[in-house]
Amino acid sequence: MREVSRRQALGIGGALGLTAVTGLSAGAVLARRPSYTGAELRSAVPLPPPFQVPLPIPPVLRPVSTAGGADRYEITQRETSAELLPGLRTPLWTYEGTFPGPTIESRRGRPVTVTHRNELPVPTVVHLHGGRTPAASDGYPTDLVLPEGHHHAGHGMHDPRAEITTLTRDYAFPMDQRATLLWYHDHRMDFTAPAIWRGLAGPHIVRDAAEDAIGLPSGPRELPLVIADRAFAADGSLIYPSLDPTLRARPGVREPYVAGVLGDVVLVNGAPWPVHETDAARYRLRVLNASNARHYELEAVTDDGRRLDLVQVGADQGLLAAPVTHRVLPVAPAERYDVVVDFSHVPVGGLVRLVNRLGAGRTRDVMAFRVARTARDDSRVPDTFATDLPTWRRRDAVRVRDLAFRVGRRHGGHGWLIDGLPFDPARTDVTTALGDVEVWRLVADVHHPVHLHLVGFRVLSRGGGPPLPHDAGLKDTVALSPGEAVEIITRFDGYRGRYLFHCHNAEHEDMGMMANLEIV
Repeated sequence: MREVSRRQALGIGGALGLTAVTGLSAGAVLARRPSYTGAELRSAVPLPPPFQVPLPIPPVLRPVSTAGGADRYEITQRETSAELLPGLRTPLWTYEGTFPGPTIESRRGRPVTVTHRNELPVPTVVHLHGGRTPAASDGYPTDLVLPEGHHHAGHGMHDPRAEITTLTRDYAFPMDQRATLLWYHDHRMDFTAPAIWRGLAGPHIVRDAAEDAIGLPSGPRELPLVIADRAFAADGSLIYPSLDPTLRARPGVREPYVAGVLGDVVLVNGAPWPVHETDAARYRLRVLNASNARHYELEAVTDDGRRLDLVQVGADQGLLAAPVTHRVLPVAPAERYDVVVDFSHVPVGGLVRLVNRLGAGRTRDVMAFRVARTARDDSRVPDTFATDLPTWRRRDAVRVRDLAFRVGRRHGGHGWLIDGLPFDPARTDVTTALGDVEVWRLVADVHHPVHLHLVGFRVLSRGGGPPLPHDAGLKDTVALSPGEAVEIITRFDGYRGRYLFHCHNAEHEDMGMMANLEIV
């Protein structure tokens, strides 16, 4: 990871050509479709028509204890089956028996402890994505929770610093962070992608009094939307191209899918192309792209072809300074967008489709809203929001780093690398001091949604120009397009310890595109 001087930093951000790649040809990776990176699986079962299944709402998990000013939860990771496609049962790996996992709702500043019990046939790790979390609870990929009777001897797992437990582990979250939508998911080294695909993901919402007082749509008019694509076999089971379907020893996917795995069924909260009845009023949509590799460009379209405004009020790490209005909203894997949609001018009985402009055929539809009734609406979207956003400036940075995300070779085969190196838990890639402000320039060969653990950041520039409208606010994941350079700025505060940054195309992550960040 090359550091550059302040003077060099002033010239960073110019438009770049496609970074040279080895192993896979750039043409082969990009030929799938220029709007995303990956290859699509095809389901072997007849697919249901869209907008027939009601939108499920993930249950809110109740704490087992609220004593001492802290909330304690218990979650069992277990195998189950559920009816995702009508009339078929799909085997799943789940948190507490549901897909997505149950929603945890917490309050800013009120500590949370979640005890996870692993009753699955493989080791697991839990990461609270977007959480300001001490390193011991951040879900480092080798900090395994082993099933009972499991002997630790997995592929690539040797790490002298690993903290391994059997059956259970307590994850402690101080919740000293802005109100926002986070999500928790499996993060085991080399096997994150298939574990998420099988169902190990769930939402976690942080709330605070300042956000409560704004008057945004709430209660039944606040909807978590966990969007994830999947593909199904004829018996209703999930298709995934693992080299080792047991997920025990050999990581990776079959050759056509090394750039990313896409499904041909779009699920929202676990339902295929669902529909939700609404009032003729404003709704707050808490959008999470929990897909492994699929990108979305969302737009809300009425029966008569009108596009409704998607008024963005929040990003990955909470409220914006002021709302930003979109007609089309790009959402990369792991990104979250907090948007308000006003259905008050849609006639009762009207249908509003949420569509993906990057999709084709069945993947162009995401879900729909049917306006069922008129209703009073006391919600509002003020002209300004947050006053607690950080004001880091480029001149505050103590260093600038160049980081290249590109394809390469790993273990004698195809891999995805950061600065030419695959992930190694025994190697420290970046060391920074607690409290330092840094600028990072991220350069991509193909699409890479890059995620930093622990900290949020601001986007400074894209391709030498200003950030795009959807870059507003404080983020923890940023989407890089092919050949693009993006600058971000952050302050490494919170906690010391070993953290990560990586691509959140989950197949890229499993195939080496992850690096260690040591905060000292």
